[in-house]
Amino acid sequence: MADIEDTIQTTQSLHEDSTAIDDDVPLQQNNYSLLIVCKCFSLITAISAILCISVNILAAFLSFKNRFDVFDGIFRIYAVAIAVFVVVAETEWSAFLKFCKVLDYWVGRGMLQIFVAVMTRAFPDYYGERKDLALLQSIASYMLLSCGVVYILSGILCIGCLKRKLEHKEMTKDQAVKDLEELERKKQELEASLLEN
Repeated sequence: MADIEDTIQTTQSLHEDSTAIDDDVPLQQNNYSLLIVCKCFSLITAISAILCISVNILAAFLSFKNRFDVFDGIFRIYAVAIAVFVVVAETEWSAFLKFCKVLDYWVGRGMLQIFVAVMTRAFPDYYGERKDLALLQSIASYMLLSCGVVYILSGILCIGCLKRKLEHKEMTKDQAVKDLEELERKKQELEASLLEN
C-alpha cells in the first residue's frame, strides 16, 4: 500500500510539474501551431504524391494501350511504385519508417519527392496528342517538386527534429496523465477493498 501511495505521489508531482509547464500558454500554442502546420503540409504532400500516382498510372495505361512506347509505360510503373513510398512516408507509419530509416529524416523525404516529381515530368507528350495529360503531369510534378524543396530546406533547418521532439513530449505528457488516472483508479479500488475488510 505504501508503494502505491509513493507511486501516486510521484506521478502527481510529475503531473503538477507538467501543469506548471502548461501555464506557459504562448509557448505551448506555438508548439501546437508547429505540429498543425507540419500535419497540414504532410497532407498537401500526400495529395501531391497521389496526384503523381494517378497521372503516372494514366500515362502508363495510355502507353501500353497504344503500344506507343512500352519503355515509357515501364518507367511510369516505377514512378508509381516510388510515389507510393512517398505517400506511405507521409503517414509516418512507424513500421515503414523502421524499414526505410532515411525517410524518417526530412532531407531524405525531400530528395525522394523531387525524384518522383522529375520522373512524373519526364517523357512529356511530345506530339501534343494529350495536352490535358501534359498539363496534369506539369501540375503534379511541380506541386511535388515544391514540397520536396520545402522538405529539404526544413530538414537543413532541423525543423523535422524539432517536430519529433514536440511529438515525443506530447506523447509523454499524455502517457503521464493516463498513468495518473490508472493509479487513481487502483487507489480507489484498494481503498474500497480495505473498507470492506
